[in-house]
Amino acid sequence: MGTVAVLALALAGCGGGGKSDQPAASTSAKPQGGGESSPSGAVKSADAPPVQTIATVNGEAGMVLTINKAARDAGGFLTVEGQLKNTGGAAYVNTAPWRGNELNSSGVSVAGVTLVDKVGKKRYYVLRDTDGRCLCTTGLNIIEAGQTMPFFAQFPAPPTSAVEVDLSLPTFATATVKLSG
Repeated sequence: MGTVAVLALALAGCGGGGKSDQPAASTSAKPQGGGESSPSGAVKSADAPPVQTIATVNGEAGMVLTINKAARDAGGFLTVEGQLKNTGGAAYVNTAPWRGNELNSSGVSVAGVTLVDKVGKKRYYVLRDTDGRCLCTTGLNIIEAGQTMPFFAQFPAPPTSAVEVDLSLPTFATATVKLSG
């Protein structure tokens, strides 16, 4: 009896004559909806502005940090966004230095990243939530060869007179980043 029920369900799922509520899967390699494909294969919306690169710095063993945005918001914060990419030929496992002096409340993270306003002579550290966890990318234990991971860190915003800052992440060169907002 159980075999008959399974067979009936399997045959019912194979019926191809009726209309489905779900659209048919596209076999086209072109993105749908007027977007365009980026070199990484990600589809960009036709309405979204192109992603700009405001800084790129090299780290050890083929790691590359690309910064796409460093913007102030109305709440008095500065958010830096970008990607970490392993362009090396092997998995990257030396992510522990990125957390700086973090006491593991955020796990493996980029909590060691800092900003320096050279004109105002002030260093900014990543903000923390009420539990002491960084407001930054976490969970970066291993980055496989060719893998790209999102990067973000939030800081107190420097004064509006600061138009650029130096961004430093352990194991990477220092990047000068223009601020927006």
